[in-house]
Amino acid sequence: MTGTVHTLEINPQLPERLERLEELANNLWYSWDRPTRGLFASLSAPLWKATNHNPKAFLKRADQKRLEATAENPVFLAALSRVVSAYDTYHEMPGMAHVHGHPFRDDDLIAYFCAEFGFHESLPIYSGGLGILAGDHCKAASDLGLPFVGVGLLYRQGYFQQTLSADGHQHATYTDSDFDDLPVSPVLDADGREILVPVELPGRTVQAKVWEVRVGHVRLVLLDTWLAQNSEHDRDITHRLYGGDKTTRIEQEILLGIGGVRALAALGLKPTVWHVNEGHAAFLILERIRRLVAGGLPYAAALEAVAANVVFTTHTPVPAGHDHFAEEMIRRYFAHWCQELGIGCEQLLALGAEPGKAEFNMTALALRGSRHHNGVSRIHGDVSADICRYLWPQIEPAENPMEYVTNGVHLPTFLAPEWFETFERYLGIGWQARQTDPANWDGIELIPDATFWSIRQQLKAKLFELVRERIREQHKRNQGSPSHLDRLLKLVDPDNPKVLTIGFARRFATYKRAALLFQDPSWLREIIEQADRPVLFLFAGKAHPADLPGQEIIRQIAQMARLPEFEGRILLVEGYDLHLSRSLVAGVDVWLNNPIYPLEASGTSGMKAAMNGALNLSVLDGWWGEGYDEGEGLPNGWAIKPVPGHLDDAQRDAEEARALYELLQDHVIPTYYRTGPMGYSPEWIAMAKRSIASIAPRFNVIRMVGEYAQKFYGPAAAHGRRYADADFAAARDVAAWKSRVRAAWPGVRLRRLDSPERRLRFGHSVHVELAVQLNGLAPADVTVEALVGRPGHRPGHGRVRRYALHFAGHAENGEAQYRLELTPELCGKLEYRLRIFPAHPALIHPFETGLMIWL
Repeated sequence: MTGTVHTLEINPQLPERLERLEELANNLWYSWDRPTRGLFASLSAPLWKATNHNPKAFLKRADQKRLEATAENPVFLAALSRVVSAYDTYHEMPGMAHVHGHPFRDDDLIAYFCAEFGFHESLPIYSGGLGILAGDHCKAASDLGLPFVGVGLLYRQGYFQQTLSADGHQHATYTDSDFDDLPVSPVLDADGREILVPVELPGRTVQAKVWEVRVGHVRLVLLDTWLAQNSEHDRDITHRLYGGDKTTRIEQEILLGIGGVRALAALGLKPTVWHVNEGHAAFLILERIRRLVAGGLPYAAALEAVAANVVFTTHTPVPAGHDHFAEEMIRRYFAHWCQELGIGCEQLLALGAEPGKAEFNMTALALRGSRHHNGVSRIHGDVSADICRYLWPQIEPAENPMEYVTNGVHLPTFLAPEWFETFERYLGIGWQARQTDPANWDGIELIPDATFWSIRQQLKAKLFELVRERIREQHKRNQGSPSHLDRLLKLVDPDNPKVLTIGFARRFATYKRAALLFQDPSWLREIIEQADRPVLFLFAGKAHPADLPGQEIIRQIAQMARLPEFEGRILLVEGYDLHLSRSLVAGVDVWLNNPIYPLEASGTSGMKAAMNGALNLSVLDGWWGEGYDEGEGLPNGWAIKPVPGHLDDAQRDAEEARALYELLQDHVIPTYYRTGPMGYSPEWIAMAKRSIASIAPRFNVIRMVGEYAQKFYGPAAAHGRRYADADFAAARDVAAWKSRVRAAWPGVRLRRLDSPERRLRFGHSVHVELAVQLNGLAPADVTVEALVGRPGHRPGHGRVRRYALHFAGHAENGEAQYRLELTPELCGKLEYRLRIFPAHPALIHPFETGLMIWL
């Protein structure tokens, strides 16, 4: 047959009774409301699957006659009425913010910038953990009713689809999205025209179209350069998530940060808090400074005014997770910026400078352009404080401005639907609104063991059905034989899902050590080959197309899975996505995680598994360093203690693999198979219940976003207003004061005037007297302190007490004199130290200057 093929798509017309399905399809509320998704699936399960669970694409392809018949179906209409009622109630309620006491004014608005957002597979603009966390952050902001807007990029190609060859070679396939199929809408101005935002790049101006997504109460603003008026190169800026070379990357980040600020302005939105979620969006700091300088504010004061209400979250200690650009590239892209700001390019480059490196570090820019900084777990906060210590060179890491907020997950999104009715019955009506209250979860103990076990088996059976489907597809594509497929799936039996199932699913970065399990294959074989205690390991995940070592790990796992002794006991499932992820965290018995300490900033997949009744077996890194609880004979999982840091990589891996094998052999497998008369292990169920009750209230995203609101958003909004009041008087004052202090500080000196005493009786005082050469600074510009604590306690430790020395006048030589009658409140051996640091009442963090001198 010859001739040109023309395509035509006929979209159905929704009957009047079903019209609100369109509204439901265009609000990502459906991504965490399972009855809504179930409503669409009930119309046509095959089409729901074919459209990848995308309500908007589903409605465009639904059969007209089926829709018309459904409009007369009282059962469906009743279900639709319930869903619409829940949707309307959700949007009419103010949210849970009043419950958690979040202090925001009517004019407050939090702008949350991120390079990716992961809500649901129907909006593929995410790659992994950062995006999923950003999506959960938006969902929680909606649940809490916070004044919140997200800002990102609308990629035509999201992250790649993964297939695996028989020998484990990863193949990446990219597919362009049809924006008409996505739950996105162009933003229009008052005259009905699409809003475009200009962004200057070297030698040209790029136009970006503004789109929006509704996420419950929250609005997500996305930018897209795929426009006819842009050059082919510029159209490609938003073509692929994390695609292209350094040029593409810097242009994406300029568009995100600078274009994002301009898009909010074009929409008439005036944020009072700016959250830079990872350094990709840090150029927003420069755009905000530029706007203030254009309004007449000096550059240094503009920097202080901007930083006052910027929150920056860093998500990884791994160097590859922090963007660096050559200084020449920054000069080329921002030469006009320096002219507009009235500064030299060296001054601009200094914002992204890192000692010993001739590159511009986006994390450094984000830190210098913010006054509220955090890592994403307690361990990661400490690690980040150490990594970033060059920004506060004279401050001990324990005292520098880096804090932490441990990540959490959005419980309604990742909790399997089988649990909801059971939780309603045993935790009480409205349990989701009380999810951060530990007492709310006491009712988990009331769930009968048989009921608990039954739900767990149902979830595993559903997982097995999905795994069988995925394995069949990849096996058929790789031309495997039917008999071999039977061998592969011998343990994956949905009708008998009693096999102990251990899951490992995440990005295959080398530091995550997906292959640690195979450190000693003979020992592993001995552990899992017992016929009466079978063990199934499920692996899934992607390696970035440019990450060759990560891809090699996938091949290594595939090769191990093909060995006769592991065949059917180790399965590598391709196509890791949100759908598979939700099934894995809900269905496995054990969630395995063994990263190199301390490189796992937080991790969230183990939280999702725990909330669904799985037990974690993990290195004590990231969130598990806080989540693991040995209890009194009943732990909530198992922990691999990191080995001492002086061991080399091979020794470390060997020792931690040994710990993993011993836990599997001595604890995990025996506990699971120590079954009672009802066919399950009471001890296992007791641990699983404790896992839910101890982890769910602490590691949900409502707690996380509530903590951001209390620790950062509320204070940042207040500081931003304070610095902007009276024509930015505080910003001007602090900028001038910092300039004066930095110039004088190299000449500041301390010396002790008294003779130190070594012993005294309790209740008596030690006289401390210092002479300080202030080098032109005033006594009000500094604080002089004594720190008292037990031997070994470092500054920043909660038990180290601080005592201020009082200014007592100037000596004849001009030195300032400071005195203290120190009366220790403890007996025994104590240590005290003396120090001086700059002080100003308007500082947001007392040590933000990074300056301090110890005597």
